[in-house]
Amino acid sequence: MVETDSFIEGLPKVELHLHIEGSLEPELMFALAQRNKTKLPFKCVEEVREAYNFSNLQDFLDIYYQGMSVLQTEQDFYDLTWAYLERCAADNVMHTEIFFDPQGHTERGVKFETVLKGITRALDDGKKKLGISSKVIMCFLRHLSEEDALKTLEQALPFKKHIVGVGLDSSEKGHPPSKFERVFAKARAAGFLIVAHAGEEGPPEYVWEALDKLKVNRIDHGNRSLEDDKLVARLVKDGMALTVCPLSNLKLCVVKDMRNHPLKKMLTLGLKATINSDDPAYFGGYMNDNYKAVAKALDLDKSDLLTLARNSVAASFLSDAEKEVLLQKVNAYGDAGLSSRKSHKP
Repeated sequence: MVETDSFIEGLPKVELHLHIEGSLEPELMFALAQRNKTKLPFKCVEEVREAYNFSNLQDFLDIYYQGMSVLQTEQDFYDLTWAYLERCAADNVMHTEIFFDPQGHTERGVKFETVLKGITRALDDGKKKLGISSKVIMCFLRHLSEEDALKTLEQALPFKKHIVGVGLDSSEKGHPPSKFERVFAKARAAGFLIVAHAGEEGPPEYVWEALDKLKVNRIDHGNRSLEDDKLVARLVKDGMALTVCPLSNLKLCVVKDMRNHPLKKMLTLGLKATINSDDPAYFGGYMNDNYKAVAKALDLDKSDLLTLARNSVAASFLSDAEKEVLLQKVNAYGDAGLSSRKSHKP
């Protein structure tokens, strides 16, 4: 596995499923709490890490929203995003498409503009200083009402040039995509691209709804699609990308053992699966950690890893010309790695 780990570390990558609030490491959480004089229910970093031993999506979301309370100023959102970009640079992530949850901030009295300005200023610096390109996707919180989502969409319209798409996240069970059909129709009419979390804890029916009612451009997670053969056939036929998050799935008990993760089966079936880190501060791993975990557990070879990397480039919201540049980097790296393997054969 040492050779595979080394190959993963050098592999050029694209991340398509990352909640920026979920990259808030305990150390930064405490630093921001001190800066903003925000009281946390934890006495130290170790207590926070201990609290990360949740067993389902809702337990995670409870602590996720608690941690979010330290994010108050434009600089806070800049520091949060910059810390994530430094992780991207370390993991050789060339392009990232990040989610943010405006409702989680505006309901606390933080202005929409404050959140977006901090994030985009850091992303601009990430392009200039680290060479990492990026897109921003605004997510609606599905445990709130569609009316609330509609208000958030109105808030976003003046900043449309900074936001490529809209998504749907938070508690999946009991909140089907169809609950938000009107707001997504309005978003699509306004020119936003569409993604949605579906088929993580929710049933395959939620994936069907995301496809037919929300008319998504990508499915976030999508694991439970494999329970429905007709749905799999539809996803393959449409070339619909799935933004899979392996360590998240393990931490939230979507899978009990990484050796049972459906990622390899997805590739075998011809699904356009990708690897992503979701909420890495909470789930114990950024991009390289996720790649390494599935490579080891599922015995993925370099060809599988290259397919996953290529899928991510193809599924991104970059222009065709930008995709071609990144794809050439992945292919050049793959050619060098595979020829190196051949030259070392006894």
